[in-house]
Amino acid sequence: MIRWVCVFVDRPRERFEVAAEFWTAVTGTRLSPRRGEYGEYATFLPDAAVADPYVKLQGVGAWDDGLRGSHIDFAVDDVSAFTARAVSAGADIVVEYEDCIVLASPAGQAFCAVPWQGESRRPDLFGGIRLDQVSVDIPPQLYERETAFWSALTGWPLLYAPRSEYRAVQGPVGLPVRILLQRLDEPRAVGAHLDFSAADRAASAVAHEKLGATVVEVFDRWTVLRDPAGGLYCLTDRDPATSLME
Repeated sequence: MIRWVCVFVDRPRERFEVAAEFWTAVTGTRLSPRRGEYGEYATFLPDAAVADPYVKLQGVGAWDDGLRGSHIDFAVDDVSAFTARAVSAGADIVVEYEDCIVLASPAGQAFCAVPWQGESRRPDLFGGIRLDQVSVDIPPQLYERETAFWSALTGWPLLYAPRSEYRAVQGPVGLPVRILLQRLDEPRAVGAHLDFSAADRAASAVAHEKLGATVVEVFDRWTVLRDPAGGLYCLTDRDPATSLME
């Protein structure tokens, strides 16, 4: 059973400090001490009295295949059982560590299975926004297979959006992040990016620009930005309370 979901901001290792400064600012968190053999991991810590962490930072190198923008950690009761379920649904095991199993979806998107540590408290809004969605960006020829995989893996209902290039899987109320499945217009490697829901998208974009982000493109319902470390993310018009479009 999936008890909690964490998302990683995956950025080049040489841009770790830049990414850390920006993402602590836009999430209203502080950075944990760095960990890992090369100091490549850290967690964005909310106020521990009211919420549990769910956003983390990883400095990646060119050799970290499958880490293209973001990835998901599923915190589960039984890592072995969840891994078996993932493999049955079509995933491949990439590497096994003592406290983490790294897998890849049929299209090659990395994700991890980790033990649940009792997390349960979703953070409140910060500055009128909430980081509440990871978008898996899928090449068109793999979309149907990949969509079926994420639904089977999570056991969550598959939601169909009015636009045919979007579907989503959304877990129980209380989990901090849902998964959007976006069909790309042209073939390229699978990847993922993070999305915020915003009460006032235009105002939030201005605030993020002041912190160092760059607006890439503005659409009817979302704005694409690039953070100072070079990664893309979005602000959307989804309701921050429900994570859904009205």
